[in-house]
Amino acid sequence: MLIAGGPVLTNDPDNPFIVGDGGVLIDDDVIVAVGPTAELKPQASEVHDVEGKLIMPGLINAHTHAYSAYARGGPVSLPTRNFQETLENLWWRLDRLLTLEDVKLNAEFTFKEGIRNGVTTFFDHHSSPNAVTGSLEAEAKVVRDMGVRASLCFETSDRDGTEIFAEQVAENVDFMKSVNTDPDAYLRGMFGLHAAFTLSQASLEKCIEAKGSVPGGWHVHTAEGPGDEVDSYRKYGRPIVQRFEELGMLGDDSLFIHLVHVNNREMELLQTSGSWAVHNPYSNMGNAVGTARVAELLKRGVKMGLGTDAYTSDMLASLGLAKVLMSSSLEDPTVGFMESVKLLFGTNPDLASHFFGGGLGRLKAGNFADVITLDYHPHTPFNANSMWGHVIFGLNGSLVNDTMCGGTWLMRDRELLTLDEARSDARSAERAVEIWKHM
Repeated sequence: MLIAGGPVLTNDPDNPFIVGDGGVLIDDDVIVAVGPTAELKPQASEVHDVEGKLIMPGLINAHTHAYSAYARGGPVSLPTRNFQETLENLWWRLDRLLTLEDVKLNAEFTFKEGIRNGVTTFFDHHSSPNAVTGSLEAEAKVVRDMGVRASLCFETSDRDGTEIFAEQVAENVDFMKSVNTDPDAYLRGMFGLHAAFTLSQASLEKCIEAKGSVPGGWHVHTAEGPGDEVDSYRKYGRPIVQRFEELGMLGDDSLFIHLVHVNNREMELLQTSGSWAVHNPYSNMGNAVGTARVAELLKRGVKMGLGTDAYTSDMLASLGLAKVLMSSSLEDPTVGFMESVKLLFGTNPDLASHFFGGGLGRLKAGNFADVITLDYHPHTPFNANSMWGHVIFGLNGSLVNDTMCGGTWLMRDRELLTLDEARSDARSAERAVEIWKHM
């Protein structure tokens, strides 16, 4: 198949942009070539003409929470005046109400909305304390049915007691064993932890012992709010990342989320260990937890990507917000432009490629055929020199017209092809009404 007939933003440093009439030639689930349409057309058995739309690689969301889907529009009856109250009175009340059916419906909604916004790869952090066993497989079935890529984990915590903690540990380990040795490049498992402040040292050590040599790393919120670091210093006399380092949790298979309140020494530990980090600007601003020192983290060589924390599904809007948040927080309009590009178009592709065992996030020969098109027709010159300005200030998820993952169309002309959307939305609405009664 040849997807052609428009400009191509490849995100490949060796061939960054094709002006005008370019295309992507695909065989099965892999890109064969990227170049001018005229050169590729003789090799194509089928041509999808994008009619001038922008062709780009599928986007990657490095951190989200499908389980939070019912919160949209829902009531909050108890105070949420700070981050701890938001956790206790919103998210921890919601996740306890979820059933395995809700896990499935929430996943369908999250992946559906992601597909509509051009996202083909998700790193999801799941929680349903009263429906633990089988929850990751329930979500994995949706991944397979809808044709996206996803790394899944369960949010392990002490907050619901020792029996549920043990279930959560087993759910992570069992799922990692089931998918991380599979050559299929659509599913991966990680060991999910909520945060250091909801896990005792003894519980962390139990998680490490249970994981043992099972392939896969850790996916954990780290220093999101100030209380996380305060708790670590008060109980253990040292910061969170140092504790994780002492426990052997750092490394290039692990993902540390937020890092709003980490110090310079913690940044150094993350960098030297090759650990991955994820910035979530919408969520950090919405929860009023502070602003991550993203420019400093990147300057120090920390591999920091971009996620949404489920606040939105629009990675392109998140990119734009990351730029202006950096500029605003540092009171320096010259900072944030290429730094934000690095998050979404530098680190995220490297992260996904590492975890899924093949090239993602860049349109180049040999990479997986994850491709999107956007109905974007700029009024100023659009080329390799100007492309990032167009991406940051001109693009958003609502412009996505087509989404392909692994050579399979998931959406064509804004129509979802791998989900009965009406059925899923109707049942979600019914369940949301029931859930909201207890919120």
